[in-house]
Amino acid sequence: MKSIWNGSLGFGLVNIPIKMYSASQSRRIDLDMLDSKDHARIRYQRINEKSGKEVEWKDIVKGYRIDDRYIILDDEDFDQANAKKSKVVEIEAFVDEADVADMLFKKPYFLEPQKGGGKAYNLLRDALKKTNKLGLATFVMRQKENLSLIGVYENALVLHVIRFSDEIRSPSELKISSSKATKKEVEMAQSLISQYSEKFDPSKYKDQYTKQLMKVIKAKSKGKKAVVKKFEPKDTPAKDLMAQLKASLEKRKKAS
Repeated sequence: MKSIWNGSLGFGLVNIPIKMYSASQSRRIDLDMLDSKDHARIRYQRINEKSGKEVEWKDIVKGYRIDDRYIILDDEDFDQANAKKSKVVEIEAFVDEADVADMLFKKPYFLEPQKGGGKAYNLLRDALKKTNKLGLATFVMRQKENLSLIGVYENALVLHVIRFSDEIRSPSELKISSSKATKKEVEMAQSLISQYSEKFDPSKYKDQYTKQLMKVIKAKSKGKKAVVKKFEPKDTPAKDLMAQLKASLEKRKKAS
């Protein structure tokens, strides 16, 4: 793995030199965009809107527009915005995991101790395990401030980048029905949830869509057509809710 950020992880007066690595990877099939006429690849170019000519990466700068002119920014300007947060993941508080809404989570990163930081790294990891807490931290990466939570996965510290509260839209505009389920329907749904409850094991779940899409691609490459089962979901009418809940329970019991 290649590190994407080097700096320090700080809590209190303790600073741990660390490297950060992406802890997840894409499962997306790499598809190219082609011209439907001759299947030639579509290329994207960085074009100067005045000259119409392509601009090389080395000649591209970043700028912020004020009125009719641009203020050009370089790496030093970005560092000056907050020099500390560009170098240190600063834990500012510790919070209970249960207090953090799932929708705040965005992306996980592994943290690895650099030379001389092993003991302090293990200290923080073991303390987080024993207290069941997460470290709430902020830091800057790629000219963007990130809010994050530091936790433990297996034997490693993991930094979860989370969303700021103003990045979450309010659900108040959603058209949610005011109709309520009956007491018996709620009890039946609780029974169904209980029947389907199990210990979390993500290794049981595989990406079936990508697997099936690869079958389609391979079949098509041989001039064949993959056999795919058609499926159309049927919504459950409110009047049939109890019957479907009972049928679901019976199906689960038989499967068990």
